[in-house]
Amino acid sequence: MDFGGINPVILIATLMASAVPILMAALGEAVVERAGVLNLGVEGMMIIGALGGFIVAVETGSPVLGFVGGAVAGALLSLIFALLTQVFLANQVATGLALTLFGLGVSSLGGQGYNGIKPPSTTQLLPDALADLPVVGPILFGHDWMVYFSILMTAVLWWVLKSTRIGLIIRAVGESHEAAHALGYKVNRIRLMCIAFGGAMAGMGGAYVSLARVPQWVDGITAGAGWIALAIVVFASWKPWRVLIGAYLFGGITVLQLNLQVAGSAIPVEYLSMAPYLITILVLVIMSAGRKANGAPAALGQNFHASR
Repeated sequence: MDFGGINPVILIATLMASAVPILMAALGEAVVERAGVLNLGVEGMMIIGALGGFIVAVETGSPVLGFVGGAVAGALLSLIFALLTQVFLANQVATGLALTLFGLGVSSLGGQGYNGIKPPSTTQLLPDALADLPVVGPILFGHDWMVYFSILMTAVLWWVLKSTRIGLIIRAVGESHEAAHALGYKVNRIRLMCIAFGGAMAGMGGAYVSLARVPQWVDGITAGAGWIALAIVVFASWKPWRVLIGAYLFGGITVLQLNLQVAGSAIPVEYLSMAPYLITILVLVIMSAGRKANGAPAALGQNFHASR
């Protein structure tokens, strides 16, 4: 049944795919910030991942290797941030912003020879017979593997951060790096691994944009998704399942505004285009209102040196 020319089943199925890049990037950043590091370079890592994944997929003919390439590209860029902030103790905010600008510039230069090239397609994971089932087929079974992988990563990270020793160590480092160091934990090493993981997740999210959502290379293809991911992490109180809800909210509004444009809505297209960003931030602010300090890690953004 359509409502105003919009099929709700297709809308839900599409929003799940549309949310993948932001969800992947936000989950990675949530782990980084739980370890006490504020990396504002998510947008830069995403677009480098989009370019790296696109190049690897085109050159090898394998979309799976493309996602691996995107993860590696994002992780390598994040290690620059790790070197500057964890070794040279540079300001995390300034370094993150510089990382985004660096990523945007490098991707614009490196992608010049790939305009107009179509990458290998990222196909549906499950059989068509399941995807063709009424209502539940498109929503539950009609996606590529990255959609399911993003949901799986949400569950895994929730479990790791909540119920495992590794998660406890990460949270301890984020709450008080001095106390964690006193207990014998290698604070900088733990943070470096979390930063690399966050970069890999952002890179995979960026690769999904260039390989699946918009299967081509275009300058600035991530279109600010990294900034939305950062906002979602904060307003979701660094909790993976709330990050999933925030990403799906943004994905749903994005798909809805595109459907309204196609359906010939009387609302000006400029208002529809900015609606996903405004409404997502507004709803997340309302969701987070009244929570004690939003659950922010106590040592977030603070550099650590063992000699202090």
